[in-house]
Amino acid sequence: MIPEGNTLEDVKQRELIIREFYREWKERNPLQRKYNLALKEYINIRMVSIVETSEHAAKSYLSTLAVLQLDAILVGARKISIKKVKPNNKNQQPFERMMIMEYELIGIGTIKMTVGVRRRTHEKVQYCITAISNK
Repeated sequence: MIPEGNTLEDVKQRELIIREFYREWKERNPLQRKYNLALKEYINIRMVSIVETSEHAAKSYLSTLAVLQLDAILVGARKISIKKVKPNNKNQQPFERMMIMEYELIGIGTIKMTVGVRRRTHEKVQYCITAISNK
């Protein structure tokens, strides 16, 4: 059961749920990647994926639900923009740019996935996943 509230305890529990989900996902996916249809490239899961997503998605019940649909998002998200790396963000330092991608999830709405493009290797790394609240 995923807690729906906004107390510190609810957020901490959602963070644990997300981290456990990624741990199990990595066991089922030893290559730690999925092929994205729009990019025609693999999107990889790395430690930064787990850290950023668990910290940000745990703040929202819908974002936590979205993370549990990781496979669908990795495969089906479409690039909508490219942003520069935030210079003061240590976790973004290995990347030359960030791609903003979106995916529509039935029952949840629009999901935003940020994908970092590594310097030199151009490896695509899932950086963060959050639900964008529908207004």
